[in-house]
Amino acid sequence: MSQFWINLFFVGASFMLYFGIAIWARAGSTDEFYVAGGGIHPVVNGMATGADWMSAASFISMAGMLAMGGYAASAYLMGWTGGFVLLAMLLAPYLRKFGKFTVPDFVGDRFYSKTARLIAVVCLILASTTYVIGQMTGAGVAFARFLEVSNTLGLIIAAVVVLFYAVLGGMKGITYTQVAQYVVLMIAYIIPAIFISFNITGNPIPQLGLFGTDTESGMTMLAKLDQVITDLGFAAYTADVPDKLNMFLLALSLMIGTAGLPHVIIRFFTVTKVSEARSSAGWALVFIALLYTAAPAVGTMSRMNLVETVYPQGTQSAPIDYEARPEWMKNWEATGLLKFEDKNGDGKIQYYNDKNAEFAAAAEAKGWQGNELTVNNDIMVLANPEIANLPGWVIGLIAAGGIAAALSTAAGLLLAISSAISHDLIKKTLKPDISDKGELMAARVSMTVAIAVATYLGINPPGFAAQVVALAFGIAGSSLFPALMMGIFSKRINSTGAIAGMVVGLSATCIYIFLYMGWFFIPGTATFENTAENWIMGVSPLGFGPIGAALNFITAFVVSSMTAPPPKEIQDLVESVRYPKGAGAAIDH
Repeated sequence: MSQFWINLFFVGASFMLYFGIAIWARAGSTDEFYVAGGGIHPVVNGMATGADWMSAASFISMAGMLAMGGYAASAYLMGWTGGFVLLAMLLAPYLRKFGKFTVPDFVGDRFYSKTARLIAVVCLILASTTYVIGQMTGAGVAFARFLEVSNTLGLIIAAVVVLFYAVLGGMKGITYTQVAQYVVLMIAYIIPAIFISFNITGNPIPQLGLFGTDTESGMTMLAKLDQVITDLGFAAYTADVPDKLNMFLLALSLMIGTAGLPHVIIRFFTVTKVSEARSSAGWALVFIALLYTAAPAVGTMSRMNLVETVYPQGTQSAPIDYEARPEWMKNWEATGLLKFEDKNGDGKIQYYNDKNAEFAAAAEAKGWQGNELTVNNDIMVLANPEIANLPGWVIGLIAAGGIAAALSTAAGLLLAISSAISHDLIKKTLKPDISDKGELMAARVSMTVAIAVATYLGINPPGFAAQVVALAFGIAGSSLFPALMMGIFSKRINSTGAIAGMVVGLSATCIYIFLYMGWFFIPGTATFENTAENWIMGVSPLGFGPIGAALNFITAFVVSSMTAPPPKEIQDLVESVRYPKGAGAAIDH
């Protein structure tokens, strides 16, 4: 059986599973559509949360960034993991005690303002839409390679699949589908990691193999990788980061953004009580840790495999001839995510860091005229089994897992967007007398429109998956996270302060990002070139989220101190939420 048919079997089988679950768990009310009826078991919810959380960025891009960036890229690993702990400890149980359907629901009622609710809807849609671009991009990458279709067709297929089970089942269908997707993506991630770790280090446990010994050289794994990439002019894999400020700000941005992302927060409304929300968060951390502890090993070993593919006799010997390149390179060249340019016309693949002036001068003396191999970060995990010559069924698993990771998070994000529109915009603002049936129809229509918009944006993404996702976290962290924190822990913050804070935080962050990344991410519209020399105070756009959040907090406290305090019933409500015991079902009042 050819690799294409193996891939098609695994992907098709996973799709049939998702469709079956959607039909079985279809939503019949807004309660089931928004919060799955509120009776999901904590372990099941933890697994679904893990799938919701481990997006295309986690599955596809994170190990790729670790492979190419080494220690410097660990900010993503630390930020995303630490952010989930922040969410579990500081927000989830209190929001569950409040007992509403959506994040704008909390903001609107806590700050007793339709304006605050509408601003929260805008923040939610902007962050979620930016985030979903990364998921659609990841789905397109996986479809293009493994099902041998164009990115555009792959995105359309992904959209149709999500449309079916998300629109039909709502949160109820998405929850059980995400459980299946978690199983698929984890098997797809861990099995190749076990094979590759065993092949390189002799240890089948990737987390231990990372710190093990390379069986071929007898050196430790990390020391061997440091040697081979420094031989090619790259910085050592374990080298310290000179720009510690931006590494810290990026990690912090990812942390507070995680705690502010609505598609994860609403998962904690699907359990019966507060103690189960805490339990769900604990289980989710366990399920997430299985992938996140393996990611550094996968990234490290994929970088090693890539270098050894190009320099099979060692970095001191000649690279391979282009015509002798392995089949996996040909496959990925067809997607445009791996490119070769024979700059010196010798027919060999020179892969090195031509931005290192000292090494470039030595390379030029050998007749090299620049790096000739360009590898997109997003292919490192997906191509790893092929690079390591693993069996065809393992490659098929990776295909199904990559697609599952993208679809699981996309579904959660689209549900957050549609519920904000149907519940907070239509039900709570524009048409309060809408029936339950009418609201359910509005939710399904808004989700369909959101999927169409997400597909369109996915066709022309502004960057690779994890970079786009990082921007989404900055937006969520600077706008929604401070409002949620102040809403729970401060009785003095009033509606005027909260509104002013969200507007300032969101505006400052978006403007700063757009100045360097392009206005509304439209290519060619950036005001300044995105280089360290042009950054204000040396702050990268990817790390501006915490500064936007600080501006949000400061504005809210200053404005609230200059205006009347919240009504007593609101202050009593905050006092009640601080002691999250005895919460009932998610309510709509």
